[in-house]
Amino acid sequence: MNSTPGRGGKQQARPAPSEAAKASLAKTHTLFRMFVVSVIGAFFVYQLDVNYLWLTTVLTVAGIVLGVVLLVRAVRLRESRLVLFGTISGLVVAAVMVLLIVSTMVFFDQVREYQACVARALTDRATHACMVQFQDVLPTRVR
Repeated sequence: MNSTPGRGGKQQARPAPSEAAKASLAKTHTLFRMFVVSVIGAFFVYQLDVNYLWLTTVLTVAGIVLGVVLLVRAVRLRESRLVLFGTISGLVVAAVMVLLIVSTMVFFDQVREYQACVARALTDRATHACMVQFQDVLPTRVR
């Protein structure tokens, strides 16, 4: 039985959600799942290799678009606060991804050389040498 205690201990019955409300909530949850997959996917694809930067960009743009759609739905339809909080958090991650993508595009060749060097490095000393070499090729203002 759907009831909640009201004032004075009386039971008040909650109206059952309509089919349209159920469908709207299901659509919001589906959009939210797609949003989470695109944002997390962009984060993990970015870490794979700099040559997949195009895929990271596509996933990040998709995440931002889905995030804006979800924000509008969550505010306009007053749906789940968890979806609203998750969407805002995901959009913050997407904004950080935009900064990473732009900086990687600017220093694409240097990042590619660094990743190739680290892939060949077998020891911590070699990895450290790669980092030093990477820092040496960056412009002075960046360091």
